[in-house]
Amino acid sequence: MVETTLLVVAGRALNVPRLIKRLLEIVSAVALTAAATLIVIVGNGLLLGRQASLHAGVVAWLGFVRRPDILATMTLTAAVSVFLLHWHRKQERRVGGSGRAGG
Repeated sequence: MVETTLLVVAGRALNVPRLIKRLLEIVSAVALTAAATLIVIVGNGLLLGRQASLHAGVVAWLGFVRRPDILATMTLTAAVSVFLLHWHRKQERRVGGSGRAGG
């Protein structure tokens, strides 16, 4: 049987397989990284005046984000981060504490 875990989406708790949850975490991390890159590239173009339009900044961002090496780097970084956090939480549970100072 497949291990399931809770995934909370829009206030609803769903039972999903662990692998699906990890993949969704990786996809969301890649999407947030791409959005942050969009803000940096468009903002840089607008502030420096080299690319005076928003459209030119978006075109530059698309050219950057569509590169396979950039996509692979973002995905690898997100996957390592998700699995490191998962491993760390598992270690905390094994020791018996949450690692947080509480009252």
